Amino acid sequence: MIFSGRRARRTLFACVLACALPTIAASGAPAETVEISARPISQFHVGHDETRFGPLEFVGGLEMTSPARDFGALSAFRFLKPGSDFIGVADTGFWFFGAITHDADRRPSGVSNFRMQQMVDASDRPIDRKWEVDAEGLAVKDGLATVGFERDQRVAQFKIDPDDMKAPIRQLDYLVPAKELRQNRGFETVTHANPYGQHAGGLVVVSERSLDEAGNVYAAIIEGAHKGVFTVRRDGDFDITDGAFLPDGDLLLLERSFSIARGVKMRLRRIYGESVAKGAVADGPVLMEADMGYQIDNMEGLDIWTRDDGALMVSLISDDNHSILQRNLYLEFILHQD
Repeated sequence: MIFSGRRARRTLFACVLACALPTIAASGAPAETVEISARPISQFHVGHDETRFGPLEFVGGLEMTSPARDFGALSAFRFLKPGSDFIGVADTGFWFFGAITHDADRRPSGVSNFRMQQMVDASDRPIDRKWEVDAEGLAVKDGLATVGFERDQRVAQFKIDPDDMKAPIRQLDYLVPAKELRQNRGFETVTHANPYGQHAGGLVVVSERSLDEAGNVYAAIIEGAHKGVFTVRRDGDFDITDGAFLPDGDLLLLERSFSIARGVKMRLRRIYGESVAKGAVADGPVLMEADMGYQIDNMEGLDIWTRDDGALMVSLISDDNHSILQRNLYLEFILHQD
């Protein structure tokens, strides 16, 4: 089973964690090591041995737990080294760093050197007010981390120092009118476009569920010669939780839906790269959909990387909302292009 008490878990997905958690890092302190236990996941479809789900082939996964109370709420991550070293943000206002390890068969086997650090202000003081540091989206390029924040809506850039992350060095104009961003439905996707495509590696942001009058999701290209606002067609009751560009220029989006009646679902949708353009409505096909009969949870983070044998990889993480009935998962797939 994915978890015990399916009905209880469905109900808990509707609850918002209100308790204040103790911090890991003191004022000005560097990131601190956190003990992680990782249980391998060998089946994606619970009780079934198939590995192919449309164009995606399940490689393996991990269920991550820790005695540290601040561990969890993992909302976005990016690899600093393909399939290994990573940086991430938690929506409780923490940075996290670590590395995924693999066994001899290239399956995920564990998490090493995991560290967390609380986000700090310009005076190097930890920020305890969650609404100020509700980090949801993350992009990495040239030693900079670009983070999308909800509630206090903004897109900010930070210099990456795995030992001691500081306050942001700048904030970026995200172009979408602020009045159009819903308080808890802001920029969950922050990603760099294809470096050789029409946007030349510029930043693209996509909101979770901030809708225009036609019911489409606000997004924007916020860098480059073709910058401007566009939308993504909303398909069903799914919200967008992360995304990254594929080598061919298409945009792969991670989407999630939830209802008390049926629980949580996740979906991967491939958005045609040519439809990511100022004034356009971007759209594309669904590649995979999974419900609670699969090893999923509140899937919020995605990254794309190339394995050393040339396989195009898609990695996903979940946000447990610091709930005892939810899980922190890491899942790994090959995306076949045939």
